[in-house]
Amino acid sequence: MARPAPECGVGKTDDAAPPLAGRGDAASSISLPPGLDLLMDIILSSTLLVAFAEIGDKTMLLAILLACRFRKPLPIIAGIFAATIVNHALAAWAGAAVAGLLDGFWFRFLVALGFLAMAAWTLVPDKIDEEDANGPSRFGPFLTTTIAFFLAEMGDKTQVATVALGAQYHAVGLVAVGTTLGMMIANVPAVFLGERVTRVVPMKAVRIAAATIFAAIGIWALWAIFSGG
Repeated sequence: MARPAPECGVGKTDDAAPPLAGRGDAASSISLPPGLDLLMDIILSSTLLVAFAEIGDKTMLLAILLACRFRKPLPIIAGIFAATIVNHALAAWAGAAVAGLLDGFWFRFLVALGFLAMAAWTLVPDKIDEEDANGPSRFGPFLTTTIAFFLAEMGDKTQVATVALGAQYHAVGLVAVGTTLGMMIANVPAVFLGERVTRVVPMKAVRIAAATIFAAIGIWALWAIFSGG
């Protein structure tokens, strides 16, 4: 004997749709915001770029010197972070501000060329200045590191890279976070390992990798300009 047909809507998915939709709405309310991929790309590219560029850089050599001088890694690391986050936030803001004032084809073109120039600059080995090496230590490890790192970073390739990233992405906070993270990734091991890190890490290979990243961003920026992106 045939079973009676289900009443209208019974056993169908239509009636189940509202609860599912409700759950979907709730899920969407706590889902990650649109554009998260772009935000992560900015942070990741800024982190990788500066981490590679910093290895063997003047400020990394300064971190090794301070570690050997004070033998107190935690205050030195805290000083590096304090100096870097302030310095790079100002650098990213300067890049974004200039980009906002001079936005246009030629400015974007110059920024792209700047990345290519940074690629060439990165291939040149760096050395620490004697005045940075012999700075005063009467302020203690934290304050000495903060002052020395902030001053040494002025005009350094990682600061210039941060300015260029700020002009490229117009995202001061994200660029500052990414570049600071990159500086910490490179310098924290240097503080703990001292001069051994320069013997373990192949500096020439790192400089080539950093130059490749700079060049890739420059080429991508040129492509975006001429393709109308």
